[in-house]
Amino acid sequence: MVKTKEENTENKILEAAKRIFQQKGLFGARMQEIADEAGINKALLHYYFRSKDLLFEAVFTQAIGMMAPKIDNLLNSDMPLEYKIKHISEQYITFLNKHPYLPNFVFHELNRNPKFLEKMALQEKLPGLDGLKRQLDQLIVEGKIIPISAEQLFINILSLNIFPFIGKPLLKVVTKSSEEDFEALIEERKVFIADFIMNAITVKS
Repeated sequence: MVKTKEENTENKILEAAKRIFQQKGLFGARMQEIADEAGINKALLHYYFRSKDLLFEAVFTQAIGMMAPKIDNLLNSDMPLEYKIKHISEQYITFLNKHPYLPNFVFHELNRNPKFLEKMALQEKLPGLDGLKRQLDQLIVEGKIIPISAEQLFINILSLNIFPFIGKPLLKVVTKSSEEDFEALIEERKVFIADFIMNAITVKS
């Protein structure tokens, strides 16, 4: 009973933290705001999470735990490459729309604590590239795509999906986009990224 109550309190805190981080990001959020959102006092919040960074790591770990298996399944599926890239982009963009604060947190955390993702890799099943490597090797042998490594392709997919969320303030100014316009651009990228990459790597007849 006690354990269940503690788990419920911790989940309540994590859900409250997600909402506050969503609104204000890592740096703008305050522990008192998170406690208020969770309906608890600040002392109890600190009992579960000693600092904002530790709370954010918990939110990040939970989010990655939901996302990583989906990406791993897609990367290692038998799906045609173009559809695979499209579905990965759909998953990433949908995920980042729900958690837009995460990319900036990762960069902040890597600068502050370079071992952070190594610890994450031990705790969570991060996506593997073995299935993608086999698929690319076969397509290269068949003469359908130019030689490209799975690592480079995955970096391209990841970069094209994540950068707009990191560079949003700059991109909105450069493209003269309203919030609604920018959201529409992001939505278009779910298809655009796959088309762009396939046009770049497909062998032209």
